[in-house]
Amino acid sequence: MKEKAKIGFKEFVALMAIMIALTALSIDAMLPALTEIGSDLGVTKPNDNQLIISTLFLGLAIGQLFYGPLSDSIGRKPSLYIGLAIFGIGCIMSLFANNLTMMLVGRCVQGIGLSGPRVVSVAIIRDLYKGERMAQVMSFVMAVFIAVPAIAPAVGQGILFIANWRMIFLVLLVLGVIAFIWFSIRQQETLLKEKMLKFSFSNLGKALKEISTIRSVIFYTLAAGFISSSFVGFLNSSQQIFQIQYGLAERFPIYFAAIALSVGTASFVNGKLVMRYGMHKMVKTAVLSIVSISLLFYVLINSIVVNPSLLIFMVYLTSTVFFIGILFGNLNSMAMEPLGHMAGLGAAIVGSVSTFISVPFGTYIGMQYDGTIQPLVLGFLIFGGLTATSIFLAKE
Repeated sequence: MKEKAKIGFKEFVALMAIMIALTALSIDAMLPALTEIGSDLGVTKPNDNQLIISTLFLGLAIGQLFYGPLSDSIGRKPSLYIGLAIFGIGCIMSLFANNLTMMLVGRCVQGIGLSGPRVVSVAIIRDLYKGERMAQVMSFVMAVFIAVPAIAPAVGQGILFIANWRMIFLVLLVLGVIAFIWFSIRQQETLLKEKMLKFSFSNLGKALKEISTIRSVIFYTLAAGFISSSFVGFLNSSQQIFQIQYGLAERFPIYFAAIALSVGTASFVNGKLVMRYGMHKMVKTAVLSIVSISLLFYVLINSIVVNPSLLIFMVYLTSTVFFIGILFGNLNSMAMEPLGHMAGLGAAIVGSVSTFISVPFGTYIGMQYDGTIQPLVLGFLIFGGLTATSIFLAKE
């Protein structure tokens, strides 16, 4: 039988990006619909609508611990198939939800399913690449991952113009099926049979024990969790800030797209510059920029301009998230660098721990929304500082 041709580099990057981008789409397509969903489901406190975003992240954190060991045991492809199937079940649950509890359960199930493509894609990349080359691939992938929000709210808003919010979940379900078919036809298995590990919780425990002794993995994982906390806080409160506080209504996706493109552009720029300057210099420059910009802006809004104009806020926000885009791909690559011998488990643990950190802190930042941008800016400042501390502690 003729051997199946290997997938080309550009198609590989595109496929990995789509797998990871399903997560971004599942988050950001919901944003314009949060108020409508909350109204239909009988939510009385506006901030509680943010839980529709947070619970998906909770599912991601839970699921990542499962898919790492599973992909090391049965292979990357079967594990990803399972994840996409669970994601589909979660979409169906949310599609037919008639109260907030059922919606949140469905969203959590979606997150558990999405963690399959998320973990397995990173493991596949680690199977094939390492060092700066891996960081380059991850940056290109993350550029697509972050660029998806540029169109996701517009997709969600567009659906709301012709149908109700339930149609958004149907669209996500269809996209999941397309991703399943594309991956199954084009992507080869990257984990050799002789390298497969027996699935057991003892293996997970051993991996956790080994990882806990590697200083760089610990602190880069913490750094990824802290910076993600500030970004989750932004995602949770963005709909209220833009649509309600600044009165943008249906124009919200346009402004959100500008922010998303800022992060996506940063990831693409990082993919070009990381080969020249290295990951360490890139992350230090980025995190110090975030802290400096946020400190200056926090002083500004507490002493001079309490309620800044939309233009001033957008300048601050796009600048801050640009540097967050620099951090995303690099921090994950730096945490994974010593874990090539257990890429699946490593991706699972690093991803799960960083997400478990970001869920409660990001939810807390969002829940502090009081009709002003001060809680969000303070979140960027505090968690930017914690990220910087972790990065500087990561080196031996």
